[in-house]
Amino acid sequence: MPIVGWSEQRSKSKYASFQCLQALGYQSLGYTIWILVTLIIVVFTSIGAIVGITNIENIQEEMMGIAIAHTTLMFGLIGVYFAMPIIAAVACVLGKDFHYPILGKRLARYVGYDQETEQEGLIEDHEDRWVVSMGHFAVIIILWGILAPLTAWILQSKRSLFLKFQSLQTLVFQICVTLLFFAGIFLYFAGAFVLIGTLGLSGYSEMTSAGFVGLIIFFVFLLIFVIIILIVPLFHIMGQWAGYRILKGDDYHYPVIGKLVEKRQRSSGA
Repeated sequence: MPIVGWSEQRSKSKYASFQCLQALGYQSLGYTIWILVTLIIVVFTSIGAIVGITNIENIQEEMMGIAIAHTTLMFGLIGVYFAMPIIAAVACVLGKDFHYPILGKRLARYVGYDQETEQEGLIEDHEDRWVVSMGHFAVIIILWGILAPLTAWILQSKRSLFLKFQSLQTLVFQICVTLLFFAGIFLYFAGAFVLIGTLGLSGYSEMTSAGFVGLIIFFVFLLIFVIIILIVPLFHIMGQWAGYRILKGDDYHYPVIGKLVEKRQRSSGA
């Protein structure tokens, strides 16, 4: 994790600190952009391909071609996403002052990084805000995104109360969103299992009372699953908004969760 490297080097090397912060930004922002770009391309190419189908008799072959094209596109975008960190790693090994396209220069201005000046370190407040905001942005990365705020909270909470609170509320927020997502998945499969089990009792020959109940349970669970799947992206957007607000200098609090975490910290004397 880049946060580990940043925590170890933040007071020792501004070059190493900047490169770690830059890597953290690429992992969080880069993944978010990659997800959005992939979804947009897949949606528009799917619509274009379906509209362009002219021969209904060969629709199976054409749909297979669309699936192959999408798979190729996905692997291509994944290759592009992982190529940049490899290039960055090689450049750092060679002692180069590597900057990611667009991200690198903006981050350098934000944290006050200039390799040619004699300044000893970066702007501490902006370093903390960058780390915190990347934790907020990482909510879109299921499970893996939890590591960013968790690591920051473990390693830097004693030094900065701001970073401690923001990392902790982000951690709680991400855990809640993750549990909600997996709860939806569980309900979907549970409903399918109940449906198969109850219909299996009648041998699929006629609808029994048990089969009817199983069908109702399945549709209820399916409805809850759809609602959850539609709600989760809204929480992702909230995380992106929180990260943006932090970068702009605000002390952002998530609804409900922020107040509960703040109250908990005050009661514990933190």
